[in-house]
Amino acid sequence: MSLTSMGKNGLQVESVPLSEVAQRFGTPCYVYSRAALTAAYGAYRDALQAHGLAGRSLICYAVKANSNLAILNLFARLGAGFDIVSGGELARVLAAGGTADKVVFSGVGKSRTEMRAALEAGIHCFNVESASELEQLSEVAGSVGRRAPVSLRVNPDVDAKTHPYISTGLKTAKFGVAFGEAFDLYRRAASLAHISVKGIDCHIGSQLLDPAPAAEAADKVLALVDRLAAAGIALEHIDLGGGMGIQYRADEPAPAAAAYLSPMLARLAGRREKLVFEPGRSLVGNAGLLLTRVDVLKPGEEKHFAVVDAAMNDLMRPALYDAWHDIVKVGAGDTATSAATGASMSYEIVGPVCESGDFLGHDRELALNEGDLLAILSAGAYGMAMASNYNSRPRAAEVMVDGDAMHLIRRRENIAELFAPETVLP
Repeated sequence: MSLTSMGKNGLQVESVPLSEVAQRFGTPCYVYSRAALTAAYGAYRDALQAHGLAGRSLICYAVKANSNLAILNLFARLGAGFDIVSGGELARVLAAGGTADKVVFSGVGKSRTEMRAALEAGIHCFNVESASELEQLSEVAGSVGRRAPVSLRVNPDVDAKTHPYISTGLKTAKFGVAFGEAFDLYRRAASLAHISVKGIDCHIGSQLLDPAPAAEAADKVLALVDRLAAAGIALEHIDLGGGMGIQYRADEPAPAAAAYLSPMLARLAGRREKLVFEPGRSLVGNAGLLLTRVDVLKPGEEKHFAVVDAAMNDLMRPALYDAWHDIVKVGAGDTATSAATGASMSYEIVGPVCESGDFLGHDRELALNEGDLLAILSAGAYGMAMASNYNSRPRAAEVMVDGDAMHLIRRRENIAELFAPETVLP
């Protein structure tokens, strides 16, 4: 579903004009749609149901994409599990009403403290990513008198054909266990008294627009599962990760969940193992936007700059990945409507942070006035989750729209909070 539509008061999310959000909560501000979040989760559930797999599958939302408690709570209510990468994310899931027995714990550097907390909470599975981690987890489990449920995250050396920073399935990646070493490590895991081998995990990257690499990885994973079964190591579940991409550009096609999952689900037909998926971006990315206001228009000889009140500390993806986000005017209802419409020209949309890399969009053709509201689209994933206080800037507010209602789900920070944990020298 489309996140925004044009109403009589300008651009709106569901039935709420964005101008009203800005008036009530200020800018910059993240705005999410409950209906869009629900629809995105439903697309995965419906795809699994269409293949007769709904009863033996678990959709584990990747918390790192957006960890706001309200969003986690919504997915928990919908029946989701959760894919976490830290003890902090586990605490968030539990605080939001998620249940530990639907949590899978990924990540290459789990600490012993995090392992112990996850064991005591009773999580579904650890996705183990190295031989050293396996041994450490066995020791920690023994120290608390438990058996740790594990999968090995197997690296199939498949090129996801995505940005190198978010490609995780090649042999050069820090993630996972090398495919050629996985069989022997499974045998070692099966021999450890405080390890319970439960499944296999594979995640080759993020923002995947072509299902072929994920299907290729699934083939390699299934071959290993069958080899393990022949050796007496029967797995209970197969976790094929996440990674399905979303539409960032208006002219960029993105797969629907049913089409993306279909090649993988066809390969899983008739198998007895439970299925696990770990979608993140595809559940929240297009369900949120960043609302910002134009503070300064600064024409130049070669480039024209629109300085907005959001910055790289609010949305890091453009600076980090040179990522594209569509940027549109909110239109009627904002404070600039009484001013003369500016001439349309190509603008650099930049923030006030003191870095040349502080940009939100290059070469955007817009007719702008100072005071105009802009919506930076497709910002629901890796937006607020990656935000910082760089330049001592308070992080933005977050608002959930539900029909014609607005709910503040994270208040804006104030400056005093930023240095409250700090002390001066005696």
